[in-house]
Amino acid sequence: MKIEERRSTHVYRQKRMFTKEELEERESLCVHEQPAYCNAACPLKLDVKALAAALAAGDFDKALALYEKITPFPHILSTGCEAPCESSCKLGQLGEGIAIRELERAALAYGAKPKGASLLRKKQQSAAIFGADLFSLFLAGELVKKRYPVSFYCSQKDGLSLVKDCAPWLSQEAAEATAGLLNELDIAFKWGCEPEAAYWEDREKYALIAAAWDTARTLYPGLETDEAVMVCREQRLITGSTRGVLDSAFGAKRAALSADRLAQHLDPGNTRGEEGSVATRLYTSLEGVKPSKRIPVKDMDSAMAEAARCIQCHCDECIKGCAYLRHYKKFPRILTREIYNNVSIIMGDHMMNKPINACALCGQCSVLCPNGYDMAEVCHIARQNMVSTGKMPLAPHEFALMDMLFSNGEAFLSRKQPGFKKCSYVFFPGCQAAAIAPATVRAAYLDLCRRLDGGVALMLGCCGAIGDWAGRYELYGETVDFLGKELGELGSPEIIAGCPSCKKQLLSQGRESVRGIWEILEELGLPETAELRQRPMALHDACGARGDAKTQESIRRIAAKLGCEIRDTPYSGDQSPCCGYGGLTQYTNREVAREMTESCLERSPLPYLSYCMACRDRFAREGRESLHLLELVYGAAADNCPDISAKRYNRLGLKQQLLKELWGEELKMEDLGFEVEYTPEAEERMDDRMILRSDVIQVLQHLRESGEAVLEEDSGLFVTRERLGNVTFWVKYSETEKGYLVHSAYSHRMTVVNRL
Repeated sequence: MKIEERRSTHVYRQKRMFTKEELEERESLCVHEQPAYCNAACPLKLDVKALAAALAAGDFDKALALYEKITPFPHILSTGCEAPCESSCKLGQLGEGIAIRELERAALAYGAKPKGASLLRKKQQSAAIFGADLFSLFLAGELVKKRYPVSFYCSQKDGLSLVKDCAPWLSQEAAEATAGLLNELDIAFKWGCEPEAAYWEDREKYALIAAAWDTARTLYPGLETDEAVMVCREQRLITGSTRGVLDSAFGAKRAALSADRLAQHLDPGNTRGEEGSVATRLYTSLEGVKPSKRIPVKDMDSAMAEAARCIQCHCDECIKGCAYLRHYKKFPRILTREIYNNVSIIMGDHMMNKPINACALCGQCSVLCPNGYDMAEVCHIARQNMVSTGKMPLAPHEFALMDMLFSNGEAFLSRKQPGFKKCSYVFFPGCQAAAIAPATVRAAYLDLCRRLDGGVALMLGCCGAIGDWAGRYELYGETVDFLGKELGELGSPEIIAGCPSCKKQLLSQGRESVRGIWEILEELGLPETAELRQRPMALHDACGARGDAKTQESIRRIAAKLGCEIRDTPYSGDQSPCCGYGGLTQYTNREVAREMTESCLERSPLPYLSYCMACRDRFAREGRESLHLLELVYGAAADNCPDISAKRYNRLGLKQQLLKELWGEELKMEDLGFEVEYTPEAEERMDDRMILRSDVIQVLQHLRESGEAVLEEDSGLFVTRERLGNVTFWVKYSETEKGYLVHSAYSHRMTVVNRL
């Protein structure tokens, strides 16, 4: 089937990408949004990270607002809290954790409250609290925050004595400040009364009733408590034990929620969310974090300095290593959900198609993530799903797919070694090796033929990775069958792959025996042509070798024999990033592909040594000295950044050369009957827009048949066009004595209709 017949249509079908359970299971692997260790330890849900960030930035007002959000009486909590957050601080594993209580006090000391009264309406139900302890005091504040008018019955004579009795450790200044807060709250105090007697006299006046623990035990001697909070629905009494400041504050918060539910005639036990301290699954690496000691907080500057020690615990292991995720500024869980929603759209714009196609499918994220989140698999499944339902247009991958068909069509070659009826091996260098380094491929094949017993066949073609990456499973299946048939005709020999991605792809197709040429070279030893390079080089591990420790180790041993002083870079081995070619990123999103390449090169200023021709080519295009291992082994240099047309000619030229040299067959090249030359500007533009010289030649051949062209008066150049497959190509040219000089070319997917 021709590639243009595989276009998507507007007849969309629906196919579920994941079940709800599968989606949630994948999303749960991403721990980016898990609470920090200090946040998780706080039952009151104080956002310690945000507090430290605000103080470090000098925003004490914001820090105070964050702290007052969790408690109505911040002076009591900040001075008496047992602070489980401090013992949970991640920095404590290296030295001293953050002095969180000191930061809370600094927020109180230097922060200012916003001015202005609340416009929220009060609740119609009223509440009463009988007796005074820490729990009842906190509860009064929590009920006021929920807009309940509160009456407070206690034996104390005023607010200051109430505060001192409930929190005797407070300084005079803090006690007075807390008493001032009490006066600002919507609380009607009944000073100097007997709470027990007042309870029996006034309880029918209120919808909600609470009591201090000692008062509650006097009222109901058989009363028992469950942890810090108890709800007595029969007596409509809420009480709590005073076991500590944090328990009292947390118990009051829970009790206020229960009271609010009861007032609305709801079950207080339903939909409460995750209360109290929680276990966090967050992963935060301490690599590169230096141990430090606490800075005594004495003023605003020292508070800011201590807050700045906070490392803002978070998990971004995948983001740090993956240029794709950094580009879209989204963590895998969020990106997966958006991709899932995009795939689920039946009719409408699929806005996430570009991100889906921009992933290199290299799997680096699954290695970097502590839970193995595989964003590559998500994008791959999405591509396959959208292709199968007609929602994925052909355009993003069409050029690459046409290139694969060219490799397995016009440029394909499969021959047994001359003189052998059956071969024990077949050399499969891969389409990129033949396109970028034809001389290296030739030298490698001749060397294998000379030094391996049993005969070595040759197969020049594509392993099908391009069809697989594009999600075109039908085309990929046809390629797998085609290669299987050709290998069968060769007698199913052992495959010697020249590319780690080809090795991986061929093994996934169920080929019985596939080895890399590097393994064979280790067995045979280096040939006489090997070039020794006594210099340091940065080794870039191909993403196709991820998980293949045997290949990675073999490459390093060969490099050492060549005299290379290998310098492993950050993210080496299984953590290695993609160069920007994998997953067809360089065809679908050049900006992301360039960022991937730059990310690879940022790891070292040294010349780069690779064992994937696509990597070698990508690095060279960015101006870095780049070599492939086989270039050194065989002393045969690759072409320097060939453009897309040169890559095709290289494959055809290699096929033509080997057919003539080894098998005595002449590959006749078509005589056009005219010559075509290109200006440097035209060549650059054609490479950038993925317009092949063969496309231009077909347009000019049509010109000679039809004579259709227009004169551009400003430039004096002629312009002609022709539609080839799904694309209309335009060529701007001038005539020469022997043919044409092409000045520019461009293309689009619109169909031009002639109208008389």
